[in-house]
Amino acid sequence: MTSVNKKTVEDIQVKGKKVLVRCDFNVPFKDGKIADDKRIKGALKTIEYLKNNGAKVILCSHMGRPKGEFKPEFSLAPVAVRLSELLGCEVKMAKDVVGEDAMAITANLQEGEVALIENVRFHKEETKNDPEFAKKLASMAEIFVNDAFGTAHRAHASTEGVSHYLPSVCGYLIQKEISIMGAALEEPKRPFVAILGGAKVSDKIGVINNLIEKVDTLIIGGGMAYTFFKALGHSIGSSICEEDKLDLAKEILDKARAKNVNFLLPVDNVIAREYKEDSEYMSIYSDSIPDGWMGLDIGEKTQELYSKTLKGAGTVVWNGPMGVSEWEHFASGTRSVAKAIAETDAISIIGGGDSAAAVETLGYADKMTHISTGGGASLEFLEGLELPGIACLDEK
Repeated sequence: MTSVNKKTVEDIQVKGKKVLVRCDFNVPFKDGKIADDKRIKGALKTIEYLKNNGAKVILCSHMGRPKGEFKPEFSLAPVAVRLSELLGCEVKMAKDVVGEDAMAITANLQEGEVALIENVRFHKEETKNDPEFAKKLASMAEIFVNDAFGTAHRAHASTEGVSHYLPSVCGYLIQKEISIMGAALEEPKRPFVAILGGAKVSDKIGVINNLIEKVDTLIIGGGMAYTFFKALGHSIGSSICEEDKLDLAKEILDKARAKNVNFLLPVDNVIAREYKEDSEYMSIYSDSIPDGWMGLDIGEKTQELYSKTLKGAGTVVWNGPMGVSEWEHFASGTRSVAKAIAETDAISIIGGGDSAAAVETLGYADKMTHISTGGGASLEFLEGLELPGIACLDEK
């Protein structure tokens, strides 16, 4: 388990120091413009703290998957423009990562000034966590701050490699992620309810196994429910099913029973004739899905059951949609879960990805205690795995 007792930017002296900050500026673009600047805004608290405390701030991030080559469409230059607007000061943009321009700009920074170097993934050494490349990155600075939770589960040069050469602490974003999620897993306010959705049991095995040790109730939705149904001997029609995971599903059900965990599966489902947005569809009980039909969402009775279960919760963790939520006819399960969580008084943690998107689209974001900024990273955190980009930071 990743330790939550890490040094933060407030635990070190930053005045006059060059500070390399790993951010997550991997923002979506549409028609050449930034389509959503949420990730840029998420980094502001850490950047402003460093700037106001006299640090010389050097920002770095990846964007997209340029596969180790310079590709102008993956340049961070538009991020520097947007950051300049948000910070109300010029963010100097380097044309390269560890080349002459980056070295010159970062060497000449004054206290309170901010620079951004180019996309670290323009070098294939970044994802390989090459020690020489990490050393070059580190040579520009005197302190390393990791504030990119979304990539903390990757041991890359700019997330883990640089920590071997510099005192390393976390920024406010990572501090919030590990303190809220860490507390929920270690000392949850009870009852502790976890909701897991998504298509495959195999994607969530680690999370299910870790959470069964901690939760009072585990709610299952999405495509993975049908693997459990088949393991229980129900007919599932042509619903998605991992045939090679049936024994595992049985083991999970037995484990939940042994641990006295309330393990909830859908009691009814919205089923469709084809995997198509405009397919013919109807509602049916879970144990009688006819041949040639597939389950694509949880039904109304299940929505009521899940909402009622969530009502009295003390802590709720949600990761994964209840159905094919991007299609209107099969979105109401995911919507009802989002609404039920928004209406509880529970500490609510939304684990990135589709769940976070659903909560934001439906306007419930401000009703949640915490929406994780990293899909893969939050899953691994919930699994109890050590995240290399956090494990490498200095302990308090």
